[in-house]
Amino acid sequence: MDITEMILTRKSVRTFDGTPLRKEDMQDLLSFMENIPNPWGIPVRFVYLDCEKHGLSSPVIRGEGAYVAAMVPEVEHCEEAYGYSFEKFVLHAWSMGIGTTWIAGTMKREKFEKAAGKKDGEMMIAVTPIGYPAPRRSTVEKILRQSVKGDERKAPSELFFEGDFSSPLADAPALELLEVVRWAPSAANKQPCRVVKVGGKYHFFCCHTQGKRGSSPWDIQMVDVGIAICNLMEVTEGSVSFEDPEVAAPEDTEYVATVSVKR
Repeated sequence: MDITEMILTRKSVRTFDGTPLRKEDMQDLLSFMENIPNPWGIPVRFVYLDCEKHGLSSPVIRGEGAYVAAMVPEVEHCEEAYGYSFEKFVLHAWSMGIGTTWIAGTMKREKFEKAAGKKDGEMMIAVTPIGYPAPRRSTVEKILRQSVKGDERKAPSELFFEGDFSSPLADAPALELLEVVRWAPSAANKQPCRVVKVGGKYHFFCCHTQGKRGSSPWDIQMVDVGIAICNLMEVTEGSVSFEDPEVAAPEDTEYVATVSVKR
């Protein structure tokens, strides 16, 4: 399976078979977690958490034996960096047959933060359970996926544009490439990421659908855009830059970064 197919076929997993991770899989994950870079150069610190040792659980997860949490310094652009690095971990785990799902709300946050050793000046935006997917989803998982329409995405014409926001992208190869962005996971499946293509440059914007921070101390939708940027970078030999392209954007939509792609 190539990386594009892996991204497009990955599903969030909330029901696990209860089997502990094999020793070689555990060692692989721990090694990968040690240094997961992102274009912003902001360190994201990953921590493995044993459920039994720390008494951890989530009401929407079944059969898990462990979680992975990640901390990031509370600095400018930390949300985008967090989304990018966490998505790289998620994709690496999926390539090994290990399931994950982003959890930012359905957990006892203080308990997870204490177990993860969160330091002053750090944010723990999300955690994920890790384990081998069960053959069938739990009833809770089925209801949750239906409630957020987890198997659906917005039409490309709502997300991708050519030159400016008035012209939906019609370039077939570019649209095919951007499918990994369209299917990127996002909080409550809101899909805040917008892309304006100008030549070989893909300018990423965040369309804030719940205010810049909602009710959280961080902007979860900027995390979502970091995830989407990661997905595009995974399938291209691109580079990320941060020079504002001066593309007029709709209200509540802000520029985040540019991915330059060699075609």
